Amino acid sequence: MPFAVEDLTCDSFLGGRLSVLQPRGGYRAGVDPVLLAAASPVRAGQSVLELGCGAGVAALCLGARVAGLRLTGLELQPRYAALARENAARNSIALSVVEGDLAAPPQEVRQQSFDHVIANPPYFLRARGSAAADAGRERALGEETPLAQWVDAGLRRLVPKGRLTMIQRAERLPELLAALQDRAGDVELLPLAPRAGRPARLVLLRAIKGGGGPFRLLPPMTMHQGAAHDGDRESYTPAIGGVLRNAAAIEWPVA
Repeated sequence: MPFAVEDLTCDSFLGGRLSVLQPRGGYRAGVDPVLLAAASPVRAGQSVLELGCGAGVAALCLGARVAGLRLTGLELQPRYAALARENAARNSIALSVVEGDLAAPPQEVRQQSFDHVIANPPYFLRARGSAAADAGRERALGEETPLAQWVDAGLRRLVPKGRLTMIQRAERLPELLAALQDRAGDVELLPLAPRAGRPARLVLLRAIKGGGGPFRLLPPMTMHQGAAHDGDRESYTPAIGGVLRNAAAIEWPVA
C-alpha cells in the first residue's frame, strides 16, 4: 500500500534543485545521501546502480549534478520504491527503480553491469527483537543484511575497473576493508569530521573493482565551522555548503 498523501512531506535538496517527497514518520534522508552522490566521480553517459535507494535522494542528486546518466535504484521496500519513482518523475530525472533484495537481486539487475555502484548501508546493527514505530525506518536504519554482503553485491554488479562508492560510520570501517580484501584496489578513504579537531564520525569510501593501486587515507573533510554549535544558524564549511546547496562534487585530494 503506498504512502498516504497526508503522511508525506515535500523537502528541498541541492538548494531547491530537487523537490523530494518523504514519509513524515518513516525513514527520511538527510545530508548523507547528498554527500554520497557528491563523492561518486560519475561522467555523462555512464551507468550507476544505487543499492537500497529508498526514496531516491542519492540517485536523484547524481542525476541533478551530471546529465546523461543511466540511473538504476534497487530497493527492498515497495512503498519506498514507489516513492522513488514518483520523485524521479516530479524532478524529470530518468531513474529506473527495481524492487528486490540486494542479497538476491532480481534478474533485471543481475543481467546488467554498471560503471558505478553507490550505497548508504544501514549504520547500526539491529538489536535482536527490536521494534520501531515505523517499520520502514527501522529497516532502513537497522542492519539486517551484513555489511559485507552490501560490498559483495556492489562489486558483483560493477564492470571490470568499475567504481564502488559508499558512506558509512567510522567504526564500521574494519568490516568494509575486510570485505574489499583481494577484490578491489585503489581504495580511497575520506573521513568526515563534524568540526576541526574532532574525530571523524563518517567515512566516504571509493574503490575500483580489480584495481591494483595503493590504499590512500586522505585528510579529513570538516563539516562545520567553529568549535561548537552556535544557535540555529547554518555553520557548514564552504566546501560542504557547496555540495549541499549548489550540487558541487566533493573534490578529493590528488596523490
